[in-house]
Amino acid sequence: MITQELGNRIRKLRKYTGLSQEKFALKIGMDRTYYASVENGKRNISIVNIKKIADGFSISISELFTGL
Repeated sequence: MITQELGNRIRKLRKYTGLSQEKFALKIGMDRTYYASVENGKRNISIVNIKKIADGFSISISELFTGL
């Protein structure tokens, strides 16, 4: 399922940065519990929040989806 694949990709990128879920969520202005549910593939995330996450990693939206 795409939400799980995206969540796994986001988790991998976050771990690469060395930030906890809480610190990354704070960095991008997102509630930690909402962000955790995105990483767990339990959210049908909006494009606005996808953009926030991509910006948090300093990558484009297309780069965020690379490898899915």
